[in-house]
Amino acid sequence: MRKVELRMKEKNKYEVIKELVDHNGNKNRAAITLGISKRQVNRLINIYKERGKEGFVHGNRNKIPVKALNKSLSEDIILLYNNKYQGWNFNHFKDFLEKKENIKVSYDYVYTTLTNNGILSPKTRKKTKRKYAKQKLLKEKKINLNMTSEQIDTIVNHEIALEDSHPRGEKPKYFGEVIEMDGSIHRWFGDKRTCLHLAIDKATSNVVGAWFDYQETLNGYYHIFHQMLTKYGVPYKFLTDNRTVFNYMLLKPNKRVSEKDVLTQFGYACKQLGICLETTSVSQAKGLIERTNGTFQGRLVNELKLNGITTIDTANKYLIEVFVPEFNNKFAIDYKDFNSVFIDSPSDEVINYTLAVLTPRKIDNGNSIKYQNKYYQPYLNGQLKCFSPKTECLVIRAFNNELLVTIDEQVLELKELSRNERFSKEFDEAIETKERKKYIPPMTHPWKLASFKKQMQKAHTNHVYA
Repeated sequence: MRKVELRMKEKNKYEVIKELVDHNGNKNRAAITLGISKRQVNRLINIYKERGKEGFVHGNRNKIPVKALNKSLSEDIILLYNNKYQGWNFNHFKDFLEKKENIKVSYDYVYTTLTNNGILSPKTRKKTKRKYAKQKLLKEKKINLNMTSEQIDTIVNHEIALEDSHPRGEKPKYFGEVIEMDGSIHRWFGDKRTCLHLAIDKATSNVVGAWFDYQETLNGYYHIFHQMLTKYGVPYKFLTDNRTVFNYMLLKPNKRVSEKDVLTQFGYACKQLGICLETTSVSQAKGLIERTNGTFQGRLVNELKLNGITTIDTANKYLIEVFVPEFNNKFAIDYKDFNSVFIDSPSDEVINYTLAVLTPRKIDNGNSIKYQNKYYQPYLNGQLKCFSPKTECLVIRAFNNELLVTIDEQVLELKELSRNERFSKEFDEAIETKERKKYIPPMTHPWKLASFKKQMQKAHTNHVYA
């Protein structure tokens, strides 16, 4: 017979009910002793008569709780995180467990599983980091238990790098009122560093433009500008840092310049479209784009790596078509719920020539223009136009890479001029070509047969023969 072991409360309940049944005791007194109702006493009497001592063992004894962690599942999650998703924040990791690994669990389950195994999210707050750092130091016996709490806190704070605080600011009221722009140089994909150009609406946190380039360049900002114009329209204001792309006054701190010289090409494009361009050297003033860069570094790098993306073209395609829409759906407010101050964009042709790169050049002695290590000649209506040497001109590279030039208030197209001839008369052997005899089709040829018959009929009628 199996030995039944009861816990203290179970044993007390069993002894009271046993005494009641064996000696025909008072039910009311038993109910008062146990702190239960008389009805419950009757139930316990029936249990005692049917199952004896075993009936007083709690039903959940030795059973796994419903909310308990599944050991096998937890091991799978830990293995996936360490081998495939290392460095991901837990919320992002949880999303991809369901999306890619077909494992549907709650965020709390993921958090508990990983933290219990000493794995902290990259987005863990300072308070939580201190807590786990203190536990780790105690476990490793690096902290003397006789230390005061102040001494322990000092040691823990030395273990954790404290970040600077960022003051919270008010959000704009309208969608398109303030667009924050910035470039983030990072190892986004592959081994080399590239720059991610971002534009985000401050009111709704919607990413309105994103583009990869090898460096932080005017071309990168033009691409996110073009995305914004074609999808949303013309915003009210851009808020950027003091990059020379936006403002080159910093290059001449001791030199006074006129207002027309202050505008960069990006600034000129903004002026043409009526957009305010504001620059700042304080990173906290555009904290939203700074935090977004951090979020992209925590999520986008991992997704690009997971999808095996190593080229800039495929990275831009994934960025625009997949990542940005998913990011806006998850983190941004629906801009359709906001009043918009975006105005309608101009035509595609106007956008193409507004987002242009202007480069001053001079005509050389050969009536050519050297541009990006290539030679071009100006044409008007398909005819070559000649100008005096050293004539100043302005090369225009439109957004679609079309090349134009302005000379004497004329806009001309540029055609590339090859540097070398394909064939040298002096050194290359001449290719012998055989003279081809002119082919004269016979009169029986299908094209001539009808007319030949008509001619013969006419000659026969008039008695004229060839």
